[in-house]
Amino acid sequence: MDNFENFPDFLLEKYNEFRKDVPSMIKAHTFTENLINFLFPFKIDKKCTHQKIELNLAQLQLDFRNLLSPLENTLNKSLGDISLDFFTKIPSIYSDLMDNAKHFLDFDPAARSVESVILYYPGFYAITVYRLAHLLYEQKIPFLPRMMSEYAHSKTGIEIHPGASIGENFFIDHGTGIVIGETTIVGKNVKIYQGVTLGAVMVAKKMRGKKRHPTIEDNVIIYSGTTILGGDTVVGHDSIIGGNVWLTKSVPAYSVVYHESKTVIRDGKMKNEPINFSI
Repeated sequence: MDNFENFPDFLLEKYNEFRKDVPSMIKAHTFTENLINFLFPFKIDKKCTHQKIELNLAQLQLDFRNLLSPLENTLNKSLGDISLDFFTKIPSIYSDLMDNAKHFLDFDPAARSVESVILYYPGFYAITVYRLAHLLYEQKIPFLPRMMSEYAHSKTGIEIHPGASIGENFFIDHGTGIVIGETTIVGKNVKIYQGVTLGAVMVAKKMRGKKRHPTIEDNVIIYSGTTILGGDTVVGHDSIIGGNVWLTKSVPAYSVVYHESKTVIRDGKMKNEPINFSI
């Protein structure tokens, strides 16, 4: 391409090489936000009536089918069946989310109410979007689950692949920098803090379809900055993994794993004593 005048033709040619049967990213983000506001309407509207809920639900179902319409020829089921299956499971997801919000309240001394958890806890927001996206992932819907999860990632700094399997009462505190990979398995009552990575030892296309990410069993606590890698790595139940740990092998149940480093505290008035740095 020699000049800008030819760019539109060049761009159109390249555009035609791409797949056209993809949902709109903008509509996917809007649908995600509207779905969350439908589940927790007090976030945007203090007045909520039965009629308004029914109208919002009907609009969401219409938006969902329109969102998936570019994929219609590639799906295993009709748009109507997919929509019915998805929205039929929403009440169960809602019940689990409310239990999860109460779990936040019970565990976090900074939480003042269930409403506060729902309104502004990024961990709860990321878990909510994950639960919804995971439903679509299980239905083998392409594109949309990742669009939803990456939208939550952009808002919270928490990246949870919709393919991950996460048990009930999952607690994320602070959350920024958390990464949970596609084949991760997380049990019940697990708590993780900011900067935790549950990832793969290596990134290679040949690993597609294989268990690449760790398994975290029930009642485990993982503190900030820790990296746990590998599909064969299992953290046994009721274990505590301290901050800044690098873990690529399994640990048994009831383990306490921590990174030990030397921290020196001295009187800052001792000006003449040299400080030795090790890099």
